[in-house]
Amino acid sequence: MGRAVVPLLADAPYEVHVVRHSRAAAVPGAREHRADLLGDPHAAEALVEAVAPSHLLHLAWYTEPGRYWTSGLNLDWLAASARLLRAFAAAGGRRAVLVGTCAEYDLTDGTCVEGVTPLRPTTLYGAAKNALQEVSAAHTGVAGYSAAWARLFFAYGPGEPPERLVPATVRGILAGQSVELSHGRQLRDFVFVEDVAAALVKLLGSEVEGAVNIGTGQAVSLRDVVEAIAERLGQPADLRFGARPADPNEPPLIVADTTRLRDEVGFAPAVSLAEGIDRAAGWWRERVSS
Repeated sequence: MGRAVVPLLADAPYEVHVVRHSRAAAVPGAREHRADLLGDPHAAEALVEAVAPSHLLHLAWYTEPGRYWTSGLNLDWLAASARLLRAFAAAGGRRAVLVGTCAEYDLTDGTCVEGVTPLRPTTLYGAAKNALQEVSAAHTGVAGYSAAWARLFFAYGPGEPPERLVPATVRGILAGQSVELSHGRQLRDFVFVEDVAAALVKLLGSEVEGAVNIGTGQAVSLRDVVEAIAERLGQPADLRFGARPADPNEPPLIVADTTRLRDEVGFAPAVSLAEGIDRAAGWWRERVSS
């Protein structure tokens, strides 16, 4: 998501500063800073003091597929994020947008509405994100800056971890392997990464505060997503629905109510599922073939 956000920020009236810990390719349009926000308790204060940012968009968290739901690193990122917020406010920061997750909600409700659907996370990841949301909401009242909390639904697209549904399906089909799946009837709100980035930039520049769902407001089955990938690739696909057991506790429907995003932030996703799958599958095909 960070890679998708930076070009949009660079085109907006911002001087963009990117913070990273690991070495990676340069990010065009941004000044880069190396800082270990997670491991160094003084890094946030030193960084913010040097940059003196007016706006903060905080995307960093631990999200390794299959591990992040229960990892103790969620607690480390909760503490690191709180340190960053405190340093940002102390340096005179005015506007912050932090990224949360639909996993904060009681997902048995199906359609998630900010301020209406109960917040009952069932994982450490969701609980840590929700805790940061509560901390940031309370801190704004004390420190005097404006903040919004972007609750992200099911983002996909170029650059996501290869173990996730879309890239794993693409790679399996291109390799001529069978793709083992659950029944695929789960309905989810899939949102293309560039739409996520555009929504975050729009939210950062707005005066909207509190939680805002980032999704499409439309649910699609996992089976439809996988079959759309196979159709886009245009080659034989051995899709084995039902080969893996579905989690009996998995909600049948998770979709965002996007009323706040549309009416208050003034944003609506522009990339259809068909276009998003086409672009994501094409991106992964290029990398597999090379």
